[in-house]
Amino acid sequence: MPELPEVETVKNTLIKEVKDKIIVSASVYWENIIAYPSVKEFERKIRNQKINDILRRGKWLMFELDDYYLLSHLRMEGKYFIRQSDEPIEKHQHVIFHFSDGTDLRYHDTRKFGKMYLLSKENAFNEKPLSELGLEPWDKKLTPEYLKKKFHKKPIKTELLDQTIIVGIGNIYADEILFLSKINPKTLATDLTAEDCQKIIDFTKQVLEKAIEYGGTTVKSYESSEGVHGRFQQHLLVHTKEECPICHSKIIKITVGGRGTYYCENCQKEWYSWKKLK
Repeated sequence: MPELPEVETVKNTLIKEVKDKIIVSASVYWENIIAYPSVKEFERKIRNQKINDILRRGKWLMFELDDYYLLSHLRMEGKYFIRQSDEPIEKHQHVIFHFSDGTDLRYHDTRKFGKMYLLSKENAFNEKPLSELGLEPWDKKLTPEYLKKKFHKKPIKTELLDQTIIVGIGNIYADEILFLSKINPKTLATDLTAEDCQKIIDFTKQVLEKAIEYGGTTVKSYESSEGVHGRFQQHLLVHTKEECPICHSKIIKITVGGRGTYYCENCQKEWYSWKKLK
């Protein structure tokens, strides 16, 4: 699933391709992708709307139109492509935005898991899904005090994936952040100290910034709208790896909260173990 760096990369490439274009009409071929409003209303309201900008909130793309925000979540396999309007519609192109200049923006999704919302600009941030999102990693309000208030009595790996606390962190980056923080993924989030929380904040920024610099991580099928594959997978330290780059111990793979999790038992000792060593 595209995480914050991948969505940021898609946003940056799409801005160059579609900013200031006018949507003449939209064609929806798989109705379940449109979460709100109805498909009929979606196609009606989006006519003659100009794309003024593209923003990102967590893992959501936000197309800023004249009167609305078009929210798009890529989920597992979602991609956008620019095509000429007279080109044949390809398999898995489920939503197509037709521009006044004779080009299309086509949403391609082999798994059909992606979702789109068309919300009024006045209320978008007060309505789901945006109203449920936590802080961006670079928000000044993201402090150890904030995390200790928000964390539940669950493994820290699970809490890092909770988009109501910090947005944009997915499975790959959670493993990397915890490895650099030397925190065992099974540690209960409520057991972490303020120092631990600060490490998580610092390494979250560091990992995501570096991933954005390299265009995201391509593990399966992610690519940007320009067909550019991410290169950060070349810099992963623990996720999908076999040997720890620090101590050369074997990397362990377990399941935490239903998600495959990679960590080093030596460098990321369980809470009760490393607490005694301090």
